[in-house]
Amino acid sequence: MTVTEQTLQDALKGVIDPNTGRDFVSTKALKNLSISGGDVAFDVELGYPAKSQIAALRQALIAAAKSVAGVANVSVNVTTKITAHAVQRGVQLLPGVKNIVAVASGKGGVGKSTTAVNLALALASEGARVGLLDADIYGPSIPMMMGIEGRPESADGQTMDPLENYGVQVMSIGFLVAQDEAMIWRGPMATQALEQLLRQTNWNDLDYLIVDMPPGTGDIQLTLSQKVPMTGAVIVTTPQDIALLDARKGIKMFEKVGVPILGIVENMAVHVCSNCGHVEHIFGADGGKKMAADYHMDYLGALPLAMHIRVQADGGKPTVVSEPDSDVAGLYKAVARKVALAIAAKNKDFSSKFPSIKISKET
Repeated sequence: MTVTEQTLQDALKGVIDPNTGRDFVSTKALKNLSISGGDVAFDVELGYPAKSQIAALRQALIAAAKSVAGVANVSVNVTTKITAHAVQRGVQLLPGVKNIVAVASGKGGVGKSTTAVNLALALASEGARVGLLDADIYGPSIPMMMGIEGRPESADGQTMDPLENYGVQVMSIGFLVAQDEAMIWRGPMATQALEQLLRQTNWNDLDYLIVDMPPGTGDIQLTLSQKVPMTGAVIVTTPQDIALLDARKGIKMFEKVGVPILGIVENMAVHVCSNCGHVEHIFGADGGKKMAADYHMDYLGALPLAMHIRVQADGGKPTVVSEPDSDVAGLYKAVARKVALAIAAKNKDFSSKFPSIKISKET
């Protein structure tokens, strides 16, 4: 029996992407389909990192192809291609960085930095090239959480190379000042320092740059949101009303400058007693979920209030790398996957593909 392209595509439509809920044929992820007698070969190109899922996807695709009468051998190549996506109007992409994601909160103390670090590590564990920028000038905590010490090197005296750990490129003002030195800077100075950290760092071919934003919605945050080419923002909140009130301000700020919200993370959502197993919603229940529904935004997930998350971050080995197979690491990875999917669904940015126009005067 002759194997046709149509019968193969019909069979492959039965394999559903567990992340998008759609098949790979209708989404045009199926590419380079070739048939030679009973030999079939094709590629599937994902727009998001999924290293942990590729083996299972490949087996499902092979099984679907072999269900077609006449197919004897199947060769499947599942790859990931992460592209640059649209940012605010009038803001140019950053060289060496495809997508910038701001992790923000309306107030401090909601676990924003811990979330940003584990989000970056989760994306890296799925095979993405990831960077992490500590934008909290007044309280840089990323060096400690990422277990990095030292100063950035500069080959030309103009730009700096990021430091690296756990496969993530990192830059922070904490690398450039003494640990106990207070940054007594006014807003314009702090904003200028942040822009220099962002633009004078030699980011090396990043799929995602996670920016740990300073807490609040003041001048620094607003300026960053206007000048940094952001693909989107993730809002971190705790469930209680006072945190939600401030988180709403953060949402409004990003809306005003044209930065889309990729979703809301509800941190410290539940506490499970390590002695007796009693479950308690210390800060209230489902506040972040209700806010996401009110604003018609994606609810990225709930994370627990647990001592080991804090201990691991303080020790420079966050949960995703210290306990990669734990339930909590799985929650962070699920949030990262949803963020990557939300980015992949956005319009692409082709500006980096266009040649620059130079005007010269003929003599």
